[in-house]
This record gives sequence, C-alpha cells and structure tokens, in this order.
Amino acid sequence: MNPSLLSRVTSRAGEAGAGVYTGVLSLVLLAASGAIGLALSTPWLFPSLGPTVMMIFGTPDQPAARPVNAAVGHAVALVAGVACLFLFGMNGKPSAPSAGLTPGYVLAGALSVALTALVLHLLKLQHPPAGATTLIVSLGVIASPPGILAMAAALAFTIIVGWGINWALGERPPGAVR
Repeated sequence: MNPSLLSRVTSRAGEAGAGVYTGVLSLVLLAASGAIGLALSTPWLFPSLGPTVMMIFGTPDQPAARPVNAAVGHAVALVAGVACLFLFGMNGKPSAPSAGLTPGYVLAGALSVALTALVLHLLKLQHPPAGATTLIVSLGVIASPPGILAMAAALAFTIIVGWGINWALGERPPGAVR
C-alpha cells in the first residue's frame, strides 16, 4: 500500500510539510463547519473543535486521535457538562464568561472535567479536547438544548469528515484495516 499523503509530505518537507498539511486541512474543515453554522445560525464553531481537528490531521496515529475516542470523548463531555450545569443550579443563568465566575460555575466546571476524565480513562478512550467541550457547557457558554444539539452535530460532522479526508489521503487510524 502507498504511504499516506501526510507521510509523503513529512518525508519530503519535514515537520514544516506536516505543519502545512495539518494547517490547510484544519482550515478547510473548520471553515466548512463555520459556514454550516452561519447558514443555520447555530454554534457550529467553538473552541474544542480546534484541538480536535489538530489531532485528527496532525497526529492521526495517536490513539487519542482515533474517531471512536473523539466521538465518545465529546459525547461523555456533553453529558457531564449538562449534568453538572443542572447539578449546581447554573442552567438558565448568564454564562461564566459574561457574568463572572460563581462558586456554582467553579464546581460545575471542575466536576465536569473530572467526570469526563474519569469516564474516558476507565473506557480507555482518552481524548483531551473533550475537556474543553465539557467546560463550554458546564460554564454556560453553550448550554441551551438547541446549542447542545448543534455542538453534537458539529462534532459528528467534524469527526466524520475529518477522518473521511484522512482516509481518502491514505491515513489510517491505529487498528484500522490498511
């Protein structure tokens, strides 16, 4: 089998080539997600998408960058974020960035990351960008049901399209049929 485009670019242009590969594909995928968000007037571009696409394109051979890790990681993060937001009575309140931190937001944020880390560790499906996703929700930045659904859709789009692009360019995640 032919080496992936990332491997060929890296062997010809070194780390600069790998950086261009990662940067260009991240630009394309995040611009597409943002365009969908603009068209739908929903939050399809948010902070945890950045590190997710950087992992998908920049370190596709790492277990934490596998599609299953990304999908399960962000799903757990969304659930933990919502649960902690409600547990500490912060649902419906102005977000921490706009109204300032309160003890409820500190507890919701800290516990949501802790729960996300614990569950992903136990499942052996670590995906560090999920820590940002759970904070986005537990701090009330995106916390309405339509916003959470938009985040889930944007994450699914990003993971599926990102790995589709990698697959088309010859990159196979660890454990995939080569």
